[in-house]
Amino acid sequence: MTTVHHSTSPQAVDIAIVGGAMAGATLALGLARLSASLTRPLRIALIEAHVADNKHPGFDARSIAIAHGSIFELTRLGIWPKLKHLGTPIENIHVSDRGHFGMTELNAKPLGLDALGQVVELTKVGSILFDELTKSSVQVYCPAKVTALQAQQDGHVLSLDDGSQLHCQLLVAADGAHSVVRQYLGQTTEQVDFQQTAIVANVTTNQPHQHWAYERFTQTGPLALLPMQNMTAFSAQLKESSTQLKQSSAQLIAKGQSRYSLVWALPPTQADDLKNADKSEFLAALQHAFGNRVGQFVDVGQRVSYPLTLSYMPRPIYHRCVFVGNAAQTLHPIAGQGFNLGLRDVVGLLDVIEQAIAQTHGEVDLGSSNIVHQYLAARQQDRDNTLRNIEFLVRGFSNQYWPLVAGRNIGLRLLSWLPPLKRPVAQTAMGWR
Repeated sequence: MTTVHHSTSPQAVDIAIVGGAMAGATLALGLARLSASLTRPLRIALIEAHVADNKHPGFDARSIAIAHGSIFELTRLGIWPKLKHLGTPIENIHVSDRGHFGMTELNAKPLGLDALGQVVELTKVGSILFDELTKSSVQVYCPAKVTALQAQQDGHVLSLDDGSQLHCQLLVAADGAHSVVRQYLGQTTEQVDFQQTAIVANVTTNQPHQHWAYERFTQTGPLALLPMQNMTAFSAQLKESSTQLKQSSAQLIAKGQSRYSLVWALPPTQADDLKNADKSEFLAALQHAFGNRVGQFVDVGQRVSYPLTLSYMPRPIYHRCVFVGNAAQTLHPIAGQGFNLGLRDVVGLLDVIEQAIAQTHGEVDLGSSNIVHQYLAARQQDRDNTLRNIEFLVRGFSNQYWPLVAGRNIGLRLLSWLPPLKRPVAQTAMGWR
């Protein structure tokens, strides 16, 4: 899917978004929705290097948990109704500290909710978002890469590998942890290396998941299981003609088995060993680390791994440029806040732009210093709090120093003994600011 423009001068747009994964695509669709209500529609360009398939680094085979607060925002943007059928509700979350007495539960019903969040598979989400983009007013350049970036007083000029050139008032970097925009502009990040590697895979158990998610803190790091779409729904959505695949799915349904998305943090050497271990050895190690709460682990799909760091820009802005999502910060997967924080970046930017347009009746320079700094101010407290909380959780629950062990286990038990304490914890987990 490529739109090519060849001209002697750059094509003028109001906003150019580099990166079309979850954050970038959501922002583009949100801007298109805003633009439809304006007397002079916004000129929006989205540049994405990869086609949205399972090889796309932002729409790969992983699953993510979309928090309740994020569902609310995606609904407000008109996006969640398109994705809802892909979701698996998280109705309960079980948190435990392996080998110790600390454990607690977060439950949707006492909060008056149907679910604390939803689990979606990124490959399917990517396909739908790009379908929606093709129906929108957004000019999509895909596959296309930025080959040069020139900052000017009134904007940025982007050169693309298809020969196109764009001039934008506001540049939005949504191009991930290794942001090309950030490199072109000479911006740096702060790094915290947790000396952990995550193994990510889909696993099958011999019991229904009943919409429970699990966060288990082990001596090597956190181990999370997210419930995936039940096998009946999964089977109904199969498009492949493979009789063998459909028979395999039917067998899983008959056996009452269920799928989980696994994220398991381990020391790098151990992670490498388990990633390459045979299936039975891997499942035995997983069973030992997690226990029998979800039944027996009976199968595992492809295993991938990546190092776990906290990477962030202290000031995710530059001249006529803002950074959102993983381009602004990448988080440890503990508590599953990565996408949810990135979505709040997107929503914060949309709110700033909408307010600026309303105040000036559409006559506004969207890349002005005022707008860029309003975005920074709008996001600072939430970003700082989330980054601080994530680092605290990782260090606090990956440490075997006995006063910390005792303290965190007492804290988990207090949440169970004093239910009113759960509400603020649940609100944070659900992404409510």
